[in-house]
Amino acid sequence: MNVRRRSSATALAAIAVIGVAAPAVAADPSPSTSASGPSGLYGSADPQFDGVWRQSLALLAQDTAGVVPSPKAVKWLTDQQCDNGGFAPFRADPAKACDAKTMVDTNSTAAAVQALWAVGGHGDVVESALAWLKSVQNKDGGWGYTPGGPSEANSTSVVIGALTATETDPEKVRKAGESPYDALLASALPCAEDGGAFGYPDQDGKLLANADATAAGVLGALGKGLVTEAGEKAGGAGCTDADEPTREQAAANGAAYLADALAKDGHLKSALGGSAEQPDYGNTADAVVALAAQGGADKAAKPLAWLEKNAAKWAEGSGPAAYAQLILAAHATGADPRAFGGTDLVEKLNATGPAPQGAAAKDTATASAKAADEDEKKDDSGFGVWWFVGVCLVFGIGIGFLLSGRNKKQQP
Repeated sequence: MNVRRRSSATALAAIAVIGVAAPAVAADPSPSTSASGPSGLYGSADPQFDGVWRQSLALLAQDTAGVVPSPKAVKWLTDQQCDNGGFAPFRADPAKACDAKTMVDTNSTAAAVQALWAVGGHGDVVESALAWLKSVQNKDGGWGYTPGGPSEANSTSVVIGALTATETDPEKVRKAGESPYDALLASALPCAEDGGAFGYPDQDGKLLANADATAAGVLGALGKGLVTEAGEKAGGAGCTDADEPTREQAAANGAAYLADALAKDGHLKSALGGSAEQPDYGNTADAVVALAAQGGADKAAKPLAWLEKNAAKWAEGSGPAAYAQLILAAHATGADPRAFGGTDLVEKLNATGPAPQGAAAKDTATASAKAADEDEKKDDSGFGVWWFVGVCLVFGIGIGFLLSGRNKKQQP
């Protein structure tokens, strides 16, 4: 799901390569502001195209890692909402009402819903955002990036994630009798021609096999959001065609496509702007999440190992969304995000924005238990040891007196 959340230059390059229409330059035309000030935004890069997206991912990643986000960071996100319930990628002046030039989009809105639901306490914002998403649902049951745009797997899947995260059954969110799953399955491509991938439409509307859309489509077909855990372990069955595949079969086919694409190098590749193919870290992280969700952590072991070995430098240069993607990949596979190839991803993410409040209650309890254990160990190795020695000395002295008394009694 990287196309919609890259910087402007990268996004335009991606559009040129895969031939999709630009997402309406998805941003408020207002000048951007620095993220390094007291705004509460994570990251210092220009937020014009991805401010809400990366903030949402950062909050989600912190929540999965047991971190209570900064109220300032949460407020930054809630302040970005327009009165109609939708979110644009970034609004430089949230006090200014949204107008026709404010390019709200489904991806920013659905990501914000998932993040704010996770941190809790913002039911009114979430309900308003969900109402907006339902109001712009297409007649085929799906969503495009912008309201009225053709439905595609990426956007439909991230909205499905927002619905299921908020305990809303996507099957019941219908337009003209069609559900989001109906629209998503329409993007599932056959095995014989495209290996079971989910497609993304080109300028002519033709669906082209796309790893980014496939990773998103697998999660959407399973009814999963941006945050998920490993599913039940599945066998290594390949792609299987069917006239009308079920959601589960479409997800399995998509996973087979991703596994095949990852088989050689352990990572996906991209060639933006006509450049030579380069490792695609973000899509590889998304593929890890999708594979783990569909068939268990073992299915994602190879690309996860590659990320652990190679992704730290990429994340350092890319910012909070990259750290968040890796944390979500670690969460999906049961890996430790605080020891990810020798990097504490959580600490690195926290350092890109306002300091979090602290650890969640369950993690605080765990920390307290660990501290108690350490204290007990210290007692055992410190005071406890000397107490034991003292008892032994007293006991020894007592024995000495006892033996001395006996000796005296035995003397003639």
